[in-house]
Amino acid sequence: MKDIVKQRKDIVFYLKLFPLAMHPGSKEKAETIECKHSIALLEQSYEGKPLPKPDCPAPAIDKNIALGRSLGINGTPTIILPNGAMVVGVMPENLLVARIDEAAKEMKTAKPRSAR
Repeated sequence: MKDIVKQRKDIVFYLKLFPLAMHPGSKEKAETIECKHSIALLEQSYEGKPLPKPDCPAPAIDKNIALGRSLGINGTPTIILPNGAMVVGVMPENLLVARIDEAAKEMKTAKPRSAR
């Protein structure tokens, strides 16, 4: 994702920490990252480095988990495209960019829904 946003200033990723129960300690790590609002801690977590324990409440993590479940998300990474389609799992950058571009194009050409 870092490379994509460096190359394409029109693409933005919004990250939601979504710890999976199958990964021991992932919720605590997510809470620490959320408490500190720290990209550096997120990077350390991706690198497998230990993180300190959370030092504040982090209700956003429970909200993320609830949101993910309500959307049927059960794995990471999951990317929700502009048209609402989901991309689950890792894919090469060029394919991901193509999917994003397709979704954006679809959104531009879609007819607006009439008001109810």
